This record gives sequence, structure tokens and C-alpha cells, in this order.
Amino acid sequence: MKVKSSTYLQQVKPLLKELLDSLLKKYRYVSILASDSKAMIYSVSKRGTVVSEEPLLSGRGFVAKIYDGTSYGEYSFNNITKELLPEILRKIENSLIPLKNTLPAGIDIISYDELKDEALTFHESTQYQESLTDMGSEKIISQLTSLSEEGRNYNPSILDCSAGLRFQEYHKLFLSKGKDMEQDVLWTTGSLMVMVSKGEEIKYYFKGYSNLGGSEILKDMKEGLKETADCALALLDSEPIIPGEYDCICPPEVTGMIVHEAFGHGVEMDMFVKKRALAEKYIGEYVASPLITMHDGGIAAEETATYFFDDEGIPAKDTVIIEKGILKRGISDSQSAMYLGTEPTGNGRRQSYERKAYTRMTNTFFEGGHDKVEDMIASIQYGFLLDNPSSGMEDPKNWGIQCMVNVAREIKDGKLTGKIFSPIVLTGYVPDLLKSITMVSEEKELGGGGFCGKGYKEWVKVSDGGPYIKAKIRLG
Repeated sequence: MKVKSSTYLQQVKPLLKELLDSLLKKYRYVSILASDSKAMIYSVSKRGTVVSEEPLLSGRGFVAKIYDGTSYGEYSFNNITKELLPEILRKIENSLIPLKNTLPAGIDIISYDELKDEALTFHESTQYQESLTDMGSEKIISQLTSLSEEGRNYNPSILDCSAGLRFQEYHKLFLSKGKDMEQDVLWTTGSLMVMVSKGEEIKYYFKGYSNLGGSEILKDMKEGLKETADCALALLDSEPIIPGEYDCICPPEVTGMIVHEAFGHGVEMDMFVKKRALAEKYIGEYVASPLITMHDGGIAAEETATYFFDDEGIPAKDTVIIEKGILKRGISDSQSAMYLGTEPTGNGRRQSYERKAYTRMTNTFFEGGHDKVEDMIASIQYGFLLDNPSSGMEDPKNWGIQCMVNVAREIKDGKLTGKIFSPIVLTGYVPDLLKSITMVSEEKELGGGGFCGKGYKEWVKVSDGGPYIKAKIRLG
């Protein structure tokens, strides 16, 4: 089934068009983004049950963007009626006084060209099997409670099993002189976290789930519960690793973390504008193995970061960032693209209607290759299969990377020995790591359980992934 339109946005659309027409009488370019979103969080563990609306992802509101011939200004508001229209127009006029009139003497404002406003009219929706809204909170909590209890009863060494679910259903409408676009999207994420103990030692194993859909994800969680518990229990016999550089195999989850942290942030082109990304100097050069092709885009894959147009009204794209090892281009919002003289890639995203649009990743991944996973393992004399990523940090200015994974499975003489090392810190210089990739599996997978911040704030939904890759990686 397709996600239905927002009744609210359909009701206010005529008023938004009236506001748009009024503003276009004075300003050369005007756009209005309207959003209507609902998001919920569910969690069950030994500590209790949580059911709450997600304030970061819920709400209704609007943002008007206006060009005065020199610069752009924005005004956000959260209510519109026929009676409020004159007041909204007055507030927009008062709020968007040209910046040059308020700047201190001696400081010049950068002049921007007018945004292209090609004629586009469409209405797109994602699909689902069963809506979590229709399913209802009581049934959702019942199923999560069953998962949590089953996990806690699996083994005496298990202290707790947390089962969680989160979903967002959002609707967006973008209007300008040339555009009338609507999109309706539903994504769902799930999580299982098993905590175990032996004496005073406590370990945990986390497994995330995601889809561009609805409650069908609960079936995947039930099927994955035993494996999650077994992996947590195995960590009780893990050992610290001897720091060094090793031949490693990264499954899609770890590949995704490397893609996101190593090269995703580094090619966000608003960082090019601020001279905070080394990647700008390497366009057209080899930055990875010729086996690597990297994509990003709202329509590049079907996962939680999928959409049909960005928050600046640019249709979503599938952008090839690295092609056979060569850095081809970055990703951008419309303002950064205009400043740099490039075409926007549809990556202008807002945390909410109250926030500025920044260049942000969407579905970011490496293409699959031609190798079999069993052949990749067999090719390693001594090394590790890395598993269960937990966190990562990047340094776009110097191309450094530091990531955490929970598990390193030992490989000796081409076979997994069953021995586990934990925890693991993965570090390195991004081009060295990516150029060391010598094998890439046929299969690839994306996961969209997480959010991405711009620095320490401005959170948006992202997904990442790819194939299994074999590379030289420094572990500690």
C-alpha cells in the first residue's frame, strides 16, 4: 500500500498558494516548504516500557524562502489561516530586511544568483505492508514485550534484553512559481540489545533493523533474536586485540560506517565552501581502489533516507561520488552549489521546518563487486572479520577516521577460528584505507537505523552500507 497524503496539507494548500502569489508580486523568487510529520518511539526492557512521541521528528510547519535580487532569506511559521495571512505577510516583510542594511560598516554581503525554478509537478509516495499507526501502540508493545521476555529467558547469563521500535510518517509539500511537488514517506527502525554478564564483567551486543515501510520489520526482529543473544554471550569469552595493521573483512554494516565516516562527510560541499574538507583538492584523482564506486542520493536506494525531493525543492538524485576509485564530485545543497558554480545534487536537508538546510548525506553506499565472501575469507592468512559497528568519527579536513566495532572474529589460514576480540578501534588515513581494498563481494546491503548530525546538532535520517570488502586496516 502507498502512504496516503496528509489531509492537513491538502486543506492549507490553497492558502499557501495565496501566500506564494502575494509574495511573488514583490520578490523574484519565492518558495514554500510545508511539512506534516508524526513519529513515535517504543521500547521494552527489564527496566520498563516507554511509549512516546518523538519531538525531534514530529510537528507541522512551514518555511518561506525569498530572493530579493541579491540574497536569500527565510521565515518559518507553524500556523496558517485565512485570517492570519496578512499578519504572516507583514512578519515576512519585517523579518527579511536585506542583510546589507544591518551589517557593520566595511563588511560586504555575498551576492547570489536567482535559483533555477524549472516547472515540475508530481506527487510520490513510498509503500508499506502494514502501518504502525493502524497497528496501534498496544499491539506494538505486546510484540516488543514478547521479544524482550524471550531474550531475557534465553540464558541465565543474560541480564536484560531491550527491544525497541521507532517510526516516522512524514508528508511534505513544496511550492514555487514553477513547482508543485508532494511526497509521503514512512520508515521504520527496530533494535535489539542484549546485555550479558560473567562475574563483574558486562558485555552487550546491539542489532539494528530498518526499512522503508512498516511493521513488517517485527518479523525480522523475531528471526534475529537468537543470533543477537548468541553473539552477546560469545563476547564473554572475548580478548583484547594486539594493536597492528591487519587484513580485514568488513561486512555491509561496517562498510557502511566506513563509507559514512570516511568519505560521506568529507564530500559535503558546504564544507568545500568553508575550506574544511580536503576532498575538494582531489576531484578527478584516485582516492580509492579501482574496485570502489560510491553513491549517495535520495533515490539511490530504498531505505530510511529515501525521498523524492529535498527541503529546497531539488528532485532527489543518485549521485556517483567515486567512480572506479576516482573522486568525481561531492554532494550539495542549492546554496553551496550556487557559490561553487556546480549543480545541486538534491542533498539540502533540514532537521525541521525551523532549521536551516545543510548539505547532508542520504543513502550512502559502495557498489557491489564480483567476489564471493567465502573466497575473501579463504584469501586471508591471518586477519579478522569485523562486526557490530557502534560509533565513528571523521576529520574531513585531514581525512582521518576513527571507528568502534564490537567484534573482531579471528581468521587463520583462510578459516574463521571462532576466537573473538573486543572492543576494537579502527583508525587510519582515508585514502590509504580505501586504496588497500582488494576484494569486493557481489552482495550488498544498506541499513538505516541511525541519524547523522552536522557537527553535534542538526540531526537527519541517513542510511549507509555496501558489500563485504577486504582491506588493510589498523586495529587497536
